[in-house]
Amino acid sequence: MVRSTNLVCSMKEFKTMSKVTVIIPAYNAMKYLPETVESVLNQTLTDFEVLIINDGSSDGIVEWASQITDSRVRLISQENQGTAVARNKGIVESKGEYIAFLDADDIWEPTKLEKQAQCLDNNPLVGLVDAWTVFIEENGKPTGLVMKHGAEGDVYKKVVEVCNSTVCCGSSPMIRRSCFDTLGLFDRESYIEDVDMWIRIATRYHYAVVKEPLVRYRQHPNNKSKDCESMLRGFRHLIEKTYRSLPTEVLYLRPQSYGRLYVYLAWKSIDTKDYKQAFHYSRQAFSMYPQLIFQLWFARLNIAIAVMRLLGPQTYDKVRSFNHIVRRYLLARAT
Repeated sequence: MVRSTNLVCSMKEFKTMSKVTVIIPAYNAMKYLPETVESVLNQTLTDFEVLIINDGSSDGIVEWASQITDSRVRLISQENQGTAVARNKGIVESKGEYIAFLDADDIWEPTKLEKQAQCLDNNPLVGLVDAWTVFIEENGKPTGLVMKHGAEGDVYKKVVEVCNSTVCCGSSPMIRRSCFDTLGLFDRESYIEDVDMWIRIATRYHYAVVKEPLVRYRQHPNNKSKDCESMLRGFRHLIEKTYRSLPTEVLYLRPQSYGRLYVYLAWKSIDTKDYKQAFHYSRQAFSMYPQLIFQLWFARLNIAIAVMRLLGPQTYDKVRSFNHIVRRYLLARAT
């Protein structure tokens, strides 16, 4: 990635004035944005600034933002240029020691910033600290699914093996601002610029994770992650880019990376009720990495495809809704 010298210089010259800068890219997101911003303003850590990057919206965001009286919140408007450019704009304008990204439809638990900032304060080798994530439906109701991981320390080898990061979602990590001085900004040419950045951070810094569900990730029809074909192109580019920089003795891992990619896309296809596409991706995954047949999660994928194919999308949705009820019950019992 080619970096702009002027941008990097301006980043270094900014005086740090806040503990954390929260960057919220927003494109026609007023349906969820007020609740998202409220979850930031309710944080137990109060030394932060909020930069809402209006990426060419036409939904009244400027008028809404003008009514916010909290001086920590600032709206920055630009022409529509995509999430990567919006995030980069926020980084350049930021004044925080740490940076936390938040998608305009997601929600944070009140202690999210405090616990992650403490982690970075106490661990100078850590460049990125993640947090566990709860999946919620469009209406905000938990699905019962919690994304967890325990990847800490030097995770570069693990990241390279799957050519993906362990970061739960774009709204979960907090990052040292100095990481961007060292590594540059998000790649505006990449469809999955966030995953590309998390991998780049892993090449230079350690990871940490707050092992609590501090983020609520909203699933709805407009999620960028539902565009499977674009994601396929993006991940192909990322896999090839990553392996070009690796020694030849680890190239054997590339088929495994592609296999996991196709499994991920198969699940995304199920979310859009396209079982034919899901079956196609499942076959691609097996052809790239046949050892997947011994993995329980690969078996679960194919069971889900079979249920949707035999019983239809509506029946599958009823089965999944029942599973969500059970998961919510078990989650409530656990907490």
